[in-house]
Amino acid sequence: MVNRRAPGNGTGDLVPDRLLTVGEASHMLGLKKAALYMWSYERKIPTVKPNGPRGPLRFRLSTLLRLIEQWEQPALGPSRLERP
Repeated sequence: MVNRRAPGNGTGDLVPDRLLTVGEASHMLGLKKAALYMWSYERKIPTVKPNGPRGPLRFRLSTLLRLIEQWEQPALGPSRLERP
């Protein structure tokens, strides 16, 4: 799924520009597939179509990670993780 490792490099690092299917991206973001299809159609999110305009819809992992960072909201006070 989303946590695939880099093939053959031996480092075990995530592949930042790995292409995700609509199902993988919707699972990662916690959204319905229909929402991602709509966002793609409305050009609200960058997409990749490997085989031209009629090809399968894909999303870059790095793009989705940046989107999650933009959605992140800071805590109002100190979190449980910050307390000694």
